[in-house]
Amino acid sequence: MGAIVIALLILLVFGIPIGIAFGAAALIGGNIFNIPLDAFASSSNKAVNSFPLLAIPLFILAGQIMNQGQLVQRLIEFSELIIGKIKGSLGYVTVLACAFMGAITGSSVATVSAVGTTIGERMVERGYKRSYVAALIAGAGLLGVLIPPSIPLILYGATVGVSVADLFLGSMLPGVLMIFIFFIVHRILLNKVYAPVSNGAGSQANGALFQTDKKKVFFRSIPALLMPVIILGGIYSGIFTPTEAAAVAGIYGLVISLIGRTLKVKQLSKVFVLAALSSAAILSIIAFSNMFNYLVTLERIPQNISEYAISITDNRYLFLFLVFLILFVVGMFMETNAAVLLMGVLLSPAAKEFGIHPIHFGVMLVTAIEIGLLTPPMAANIYVSAKVNKSSLVEMFPYVIWFLGGAILLVFIIMYVPFLTTWFL
Repeated sequence: MGAIVIALLILLVFGIPIGIAFGAAALIGGNIFNIPLDAFASSSNKAVNSFPLLAIPLFILAGQIMNQGQLVQRLIEFSELIIGKIKGSLGYVTVLACAFMGAITGSSVATVSAVGTTIGERMVERGYKRSYVAALIAGAGLLGVLIPPSIPLILYGATVGVSVADLFLGSMLPGVLMIFIFFIVHRILLNKVYAPVSNGAGSQANGALFQTDKKKVFFRSIPALLMPVIILGGIYSGIFTPTEAAAVAGIYGLVISLIGRTLKVKQLSKVFVLAALSSAAILSIIAFSNMFNYLVTLERIPQNISEYAISITDNRYLFLFLVFLILFVVGMFMETNAAVLLMGVLLSPAAKEFGIHPIHFGVMLVTAIEIGLLTPPMAANIYVSAKVNKSSLVEMFPYVIWFLGGAILLVFIIMYVPFLTTWFL
């Protein structure tokens, strides 16, 4: 079985599409262990035929509507209105914008792309180093995974059998803590990366980003601000499930975009096509990865890992540290959603044996894996941010290291302070 896992990793490293790599590894294993092919087909169908997973395409659609409908711009304006007079305010605004976008899309890469295209060039005009801007947006983009609703958390909950709503609650305090950690990193680096421009386009560096009446900015930001309130408030009040919340978010975003004329009817086809393509990519990964998960479960791999982990140590904190090292390496080579699907199945039984609450373990697992978005060779956030912000990868890395360090610090805090994720239980 170890050889099959190694084969899977090799396929992924060589750039084979994630779904195909999982499917191929599963079929090879099935041939070795004489597992009927129709069993794999059945497992794939069951994987995507899930009510909780329906939230994924709906949240992606809501995010596309928010982006194309310029509602992200409204959120940025509001953030600038609040903290615009603070030195380096635009950096703090960028972190908050990523948090707002994460609370809508549940996707890190979508957050990086949306914020990068709306605020990246403005930061450069105001005197920030382009490489730092790209690094800041790549780092803050991690909030797209941690701030609820989160697509990786939905995947973990649906695969392992944990309440998605509880996972969202468990990730709220770590998400807020990540915001403050990135605020601190930005303040530490500010004097090195920021030289206010005193003329031309940059004459407004210490003033408001948008020269618009403050009341007007506030009132036109309200519809965008209400989106995460409706999503999370509806879920936690019991009015609707996370899946139903995703549908409400999509409808709400569409209505306010069309009424506000920030989105034209002729743009809708583009919005739905982009959402459909992203959803199809994720759901195909889920379907094929479940074939592999079926194989490893049938061969009792998770149970064997649990027994092996217990034989090494009976200390839960040492176990969590070892898990972090594994997840850190896996995140470097595997796409985030695929890694969550695989490692959730493999490691959650062992965590249960150590008495670790599944909410605590799920939030820690997703946070540790998402660090891979900043670590080559995968490093999706870095590549997307570099492209959007027209920056050199080499010039970004000295600044990316700081945000990577902040994210690792957060993982250790989550690991050893379980209250952050289980405070509501």
